[in-house]
Amino acid sequence: MIKNYEKNIRIFKALGEINRVKIIDMLSSGEKCACIILESFHFTQPTLSHHMKVLIDCGIVKCRKEGTWIYYSLDNEICNDLMKFLNIILNSKEKCICSANKKSE
Repeated sequence: MIKNYEKNIRIFKALGEINRVKIIDMLSSGEKCACIILESFHFTQPTLSHHMKVLIDCGIVKCRKEGTWIYYSLDNEICNDLMKFLNIILNSKEKCICSANKKSE
């Protein structure tokens, strides 16, 4: 797996806000209508729209429109890639990024 630092840091930045992490937790049990998500929070619909835009822009959440309803779900491929990325950077290994940087000098 290629380490895509830029792509993953955008996700980490999006998850740096507690309500977005709670939204991700909600979506981990399946697709949800915006109205269901909104019921769990004490903020307005425009605030929810802002949070969802951030999560969609970083790629971790997908949305679909059905009539006047908007449904959100996790992008499982992106979530799996993020977990693989964390696994790679957090687990012990013989070679690290500093080894690669020394070779290019």
